[in-house]
Amino acid sequence: MSDIVIRAFRPGDEQGVIGVILPIQREEFGVAITAADQPDLAAIPDFYQSGKGGFWVAVKDRHVVGTIGLKDIGGDEAALRKMFVAAEVRGKEFGVAARLLDTLMAHASNAGLKAIILGTTDKFLAAHRFYEKNGFVEIAAEDLPASFPRMAVDTKFYLRTI
Repeated sequence: MSDIVIRAFRPGDEQGVIGVILPIQREEFGVAITAADQPDLAAIPDFYQSGKGGFWVAVKDRHVVGTIGLKDIGGDEAALRKMFVAAEVRGKEFGVAARLLDTLMAHASNAGLKAIILGTTDKFLAAHRFYEKNGFVEIAAEDLPASFPRMAVDTKFYLRTI
């Protein structure tokens, strides 16, 4: 398909992950956030790669160009977090977002998860369309499970059953 590989996060990927996520959050969407505001990024194995969770990266020419995380929140449910794709590899011709999501969904299904929940902001319009096209339905904040790790910036929530 392309020379972009989707694989599990491993030690040594930390700076590449931050290098993809922070510029998108700050420059594209104007979210005043730092790596220190996101302690999960400094503890990906413990935070994501435990229980039924996982964390994957898209790699092109040895550089991380995309990320997606799955946080086990109990009750056979998980939170989709940190889905970011660098601008230069976005779009159908690369298929990075779809491949990241497919990898996460295959893992979730194999792990016996029943539902994936995510939160996003009103600003991420392309993300809303992507999630809706991929079987996620919008749910009200009051319908979130108590175990869902809600971020202060999140205003829209989606659910996909498996």
